[in-house]
Amino acid sequence: MATKPRTIRLPDKTSVSALWQKPADAKACLVLAHGAGAGMTHKAMAATADGLAERGIAVLRFNFPYMERGSGRPDSPAIAQAAVRAAVAEAARLAPGLPLFAGGRSFGGRMTSGAQAGEPLPGVIALVFFAFPLHPAGKPGVERAAHLADIKLPMLFLQGSRDPLAELDLLRATVRKLGKRAKLVLAEDADHSFHVPAKTGRKDPEVFAEILDEARDWMLAHAG
Repeated sequence: MATKPRTIRLPDKTSVSALWQKPADAKACLVLAHGAGAGMTHKAMAATADGLAERGIAVLRFNFPYMERGSGRPDSPAIAQAAVRAAVAEAARLAPGLPLFAGGRSFGGRMTSGAQAGEPLPGVIALVFFAFPLHPAGKPGVERAAHLADIKLPMLFLQGSRDPLAELDLLRATVRKLGKRAKLVLAEDADHSFHVPAKTGRKDPEVFAEILDEARDWMLAHAG
């Protein structure tokens, strides 16, 4: 599906690039933020946006300011969350009337949840996380999840069961503490990139298609 370039203006008068995909039969819209190491055009981001668009979900993906500048150092939470907020406003303008969701891959998902916890994102009805980074690799902990308790919206966690950035017992306990507003969907044997070892007999595209199906079904269930 064709993507349309967009420009998102930020509060500090700078701007970032974005890509917009809206299928003719769109039933919902997702603002999709990228991970720390790769921008909105990375193959994983493109596969996510393309796959959701094929499933009737419009997607606005965008670059964080540091990625737009070509810097390897992620923005501070305040700057990243301001970009999320601006992208949400842009999506609302592009798709008025569509149920609005926000989230992202890894770092992008965490910056989205941080923005929502600080001040609700206007119009957003639920959050979708692809590989939420609960803790740094090799340093299990739940400090990064503390702000999730301040979020009152439904949340979907799409996670590999062998994600080194989300030790499974800690992740399950974190989601359980959030109660009925949170759901965890596991891709068995998948890592942080939803890659599965060849010995499982499964292929990465098959696994990711299942993840996208889960995301679509959950969003449509919450879209009314």
